[in-house]
Amino acid sequence: EARSRLRAAAEGTDEEDRLEAERAALLGEARAVAAELGAARSEAAPGLAEAVMRELADLAMPDARVDVRVSADEADPPRDRCDIWLAANPGLDPAPLGKAASGGELSRVLLALHVQGARSGGPSWVFDEVDAGIGGATATAVGERLARLATSSQVIVITHLPQVAALAEANYRVEKAVRQGESATEISAVRDADLVAELCRMLGARPDDTGARRHAEELLARRAEA
Repeated sequence: EARSRLRAAAEGTDEEDRLEAERAALLGEARAVAAELGAARSEAAPGLAEAVMRELADLAMPDARVDVRVSADEADPPRDRCDIWLAANPGLDPAPLGKAASGGELSRVLLALHVQGARSGGPSWVFDEVDAGIGGATATAVGERLARLATSSQVIVITHLPQVAALAEANYRVEKAVRQGESATEISAVRDADLVAELCRMLGARPDDTGARRHAEELLARRAEA
């Protein structure tokens, strides 16, 4: 029994040494991979910033300045952190995106980043109210950019803006209802006269409002011209 216990103790020490050596080797490999990945991210960051700024120029933010900053923490191996800094208007100092951007600006930066992601491929992109916090001519610019993206990928957009909805090739209305005491969701295609009426509602008017109908028809005409 004593010999058995001594042998087990000796073999255990050998196993611990082996595992420690294996751990050290793997940790060295992880450090090298982390350094390589961090260098690649730092090299790619300026190009991403330039690409996002070009997109923002088409989204009614022509003077925006974007800085993508990559830093590493103190972990072993180190982990990278990527921060986006934004100066939305001339004369402003860049600040972290979450502090510097309004709701509409944040939506447009998000869209610009998604567009860059779509360039790498992918059959479908889903945007859930990416146009939140914007309106007017900016909403039209966002809708036009989404429409251009749809020429190379399937794009599904959830929106409450008529300027965006009018540029879609197909429109669907999502409605909640109660059926036999249970909540249900209905999705139905909207086209032709129903689409004009739906755009009127999105404009905050009744479907029989003459001015709203004329505006809705003008929005649909822009889609045909595009």
